[in-house]
Amino acid sequence: MAKGGRRGFSHEQKAEIWARWKAGECVSDVARALAVPGSRVHHVLASRGGIAPLARKRSDRHLRMDEREEISRGIAAAEKPAQIAARLGRHRSTVGREIARNGGLERYRASEADAAALERAARPKPCRLAQHGRLRRLVAQKLAANWSPEQISSWLKKRFAQDRSWHVSHETIYRTLFVQARGALKKELIAHLRSAKRLRCAKGVAHSTGLRGKIVDAVSIRERPPEVEDRAVPGHWEGDLLCGSSNSYIATLVERQTRFLMLVKVPGKDTAGVVAAVSKHVRKLPAQLRRSLTWDRGHEMTEHKNLTLATDMKVYFCDPQSPWQRGSNENTNGLLRQYFPKRTPLSGYSQSDLDKVALSLNTRPRKTLGFDTPAERLRAVLR
Repeated sequence: MAKGGRRGFSHEQKAEIWARWKAGECVSDVARALAVPGSRVHHVLASRGGIAPLARKRSDRHLRMDEREEISRGIAAAEKPAQIAARLGRHRSTVGREIARNGGLERYRASEADAAALERAARPKPCRLAQHGRLRRLVAQKLAANWSPEQISSWLKKRFAQDRSWHVSHETIYRTLFVQARGALKKELIAHLRSAKRLRCAKGVAHSTGLRGKIVDAVSIRERPPEVEDRAVPGHWEGDLLCGSSNSYIATLVERQTRFLMLVKVPGKDTAGVVAAVSKHVRKLPAQLRRSLTWDRGHEMTEHKNLTLATDMKVYFCDPQSPWQRGSNENTNGLLRQYFPKRTPLSGYSQSDLDKVALSLNTRPRKTLGFDTPAERLRAVLR
């Protein structure tokens, strides 16, 4: 029985909870399907950080559910354990131990005995990070520096190429973080992941960005030259505004070839202020890195012609509701949410603060760059 007299979930119910969770259903939908409070479903999911347990298999030597039900019926009929065992084709001591360890003749229940047997049969393998202290401390250090588990895993394989004892998969790191029963990595490190949720969720659907208004003389992204699309030449950027609370914003600029990031403090969302701030920042770049800028349909770039006059950069605009056309920028904005969570006021950050955040991201290895850093790729371009 669960605390407060509530009956716990059966093995079949737990299996249904995990199946629905893996299929992408939210806690409320799962709870509604099982006709139970959402807090009970959340408790099951939170016990493993949202990571479904591996399928369990029972040995043929162990009692099955139908045999336990037969034992329960035999007890109700006042049969002796030896009689029940003979009918099941089991040794009498097997049936006797089964009844004794599950409440005795007066309290034996087949479903509860079966669930208890499954729990007792668990033989978890020792956690790799719990066994390797130096590796655990290094992984924790990189997580605290906002590296993702995939970045850490790939970096370890490159750094210790000849010593496989230092290799660990990114999935092992995730599981050790979210399944706290492993007892290796502190739960607080989850806050350093790109998504700081306490439960690992199924992939969700993409959210609409909303319809944007028209911009006079906007040049479509479809008119960009091929060299921009294939990232063959450096100096082509993607830009957007990162939104905070109280109408505060930061301009984000990502170079397409190197994924190098620049953050620009802007006074607000008005086009004059945004264009002036971005132009001032871009003019610090060498000419070879000032070729084009691709923006979304936000009205903050209405005065795009002024930016072109000030920087010699051509400005292209994405199609409405098409954020994937600025994929590098969208991905980087997601990374930035580790530093600037939603509903955080951004007006209090100085340009120096923004430069430090940009430096942190520019010195983190990126999978798309073969786990080189954007800073390394940019230095190679400028040689």
